[in-house]
Amino acid sequence: MAAVPAAPAPGVRVLYIDDDPGLCRLVQRQLGRLGYGVDIATSGPDGLARIALGEVDVVALDHYMPGQDGLQTLAAIRALAAPPPVVYVTGTQESRVAVAALKAGAADYVVKEVHGDFIELLSSAIDGALEQVKMRRAHEQAEAEIRAARDRFEALAAERALLLREMNHRVGNSLQIIMSLLHLQAGATENAEVQDALSNARGRVAAVAQVHRRLYTSDQVTTVAVDQYLGALLEDLQISAQHGEVGIDLSLAIDPLEIDPDRAVALGVIVTELVINASKYAYPGGKGPVHVALETRGEQIALWVEDAGVGLPPGGIALSTGLGNRIVRAMAAKLGAVLEFPERPKGTSVRVTFPAQATPAFGL
Repeated sequence: MAAVPAAPAPGVRVLYIDDDPGLCRLVQRQLGRLGYGVDIATSGPDGLARIALGEVDVVALDHYMPGQDGLQTLAAIRALAAPPPVVYVTGTQESRVAVAALKAGAADYVVKEVHGDFIELLSSAIDGALEQVKMRRAHEQAEAEIRAARDRFEALAAERALLLREMNHRVGNSLQIIMSLLHLQAGATENAEVQDALSNARGRVAAVAQVHRRLYTSDQVTTVAVDQYLGALLEDLQISAQHGEVGIDLSLAIDPLEIDPDRAVALGVIVTELVINASKYAYPGGKGPVHVALETRGEQIALWVEDAGVGLPPGGIALSTGLGNRIVRAMAAKLGAVLEFPERPKGTSVRVTFPAQATPAFGL
């Protein structure tokens, strides 16, 4: 005994296309008893004309019809802008017909047996075709929502990047003003100690300003290219040296590397302090070379600042309580760095080794 098909959703409209008027009426009557609304058409062109009128949820299409057969009609239906699903109906047992229909876009097929379970099988196939449409539309809607969410995220990310660049631009400009004011203030005083303190402060501000300048002029606002950053910072210090503010000739060898802005600031401040320290004490009354190098060693980064000057006095910088030394040690702590003073035959070498990846708790 055949299973009784589930009742269709209210308002489901079926178009049955078959050149046998008697079978059309039988299908219309039997499917109507199951709760479907059924329209009939006795040829492919008539069926297409009915579809054009609208309100057709699913089509049951016979294969063998004179003039325009089922496959030709199926192709015409599939070419429509919003085609209804098609259940292909054939009286043949040859699988090639069903395969051809499925390849052409039919949702399912049913073998026509008037005295068998044809109506029940057709009803089940119609319900399956409608469920496929429902699932496809739900999938398309989900994909559309995902695309819309992605577009919103990309728009927000672009807006955030623009705002960050604008913020860094404004901060950079403000820091440039502060540097200019420090320079003017240093020139307005005759006290050598005050001039020295203001010049040192100007160098520290420059280390921070260079980071914001890099962030503003780059499409990447979450990292700083250290080689470019330190190169520009040391170029500023070299220009100061040419104006007689520091007695050094700077050179550098820096591996390409990107780190987050906070750690870039700490690194720049360390380099600035060590270079300023070398300018003060390495070459009393003269000028000499200072070399800055940065190298990536696996999961560690090593920074050197070296000179060929008079070297460290007993207990030198390692035991100094000066402001510059305290700043270096504070920034090294922020980096999670090890601060060392390797011995060398002549001059001073300071090495700072820190992890390539920032720790979660890092912050200035």
